[in-house]
Amino acid sequence: MKISIAPIGFVRNSITQPIRKDDWETITSEIVLHEDLEEALNRIEGFSHIIVIYWMHKIGLSQRRTIKVHPRGNQSAPLVGVFASRSPARPNPIGTSTVRLLGRQANVLKVSGLDAINGTPVLDIKPYIHGLDSANGAKTPGWTAK
Repeated sequence: MKISIAPIGFVRNSITQPIRKDDWETITSEIVLHEDLEEALNRIEGFSHIIVIYWMHKIGLSQRRTIKVHPRGNQSAPLVGVFASRSPARPNPIGTSTVRLLGRQANVLKVSGLDAINGTPVLDIKPYIHGLDSANGAKTPGWTAK
């Protein structure tokens, strides 16, 4: 099966190259949607957080063939499958990030905490809804805390 997805907009910020950065909360970004989608943002301002789904367009084909990684490039962490990690190197480089919504101006959303670089294609936006987007009793392996 072949799937075709078209971006709904793009990210605008000061980050121009993929970087390892733990402090994305300090980065303010704008999500610029296509103007014809402005009405699709109606009432989004009522949410403190949104989920942004984007395409990591700087991930090369060789990285898309990666099957196992050391999480966050930490060689002391166990080697795990990419689906057990948040690595950008994966078969379909789709990123997802829950971010703070700082404001909206027409078709532009201002957010903080978006770990995407300038020009990143945005595929979708969803509101963060407590209870739906958080799992009670969720567990993670110990190595994720390191």
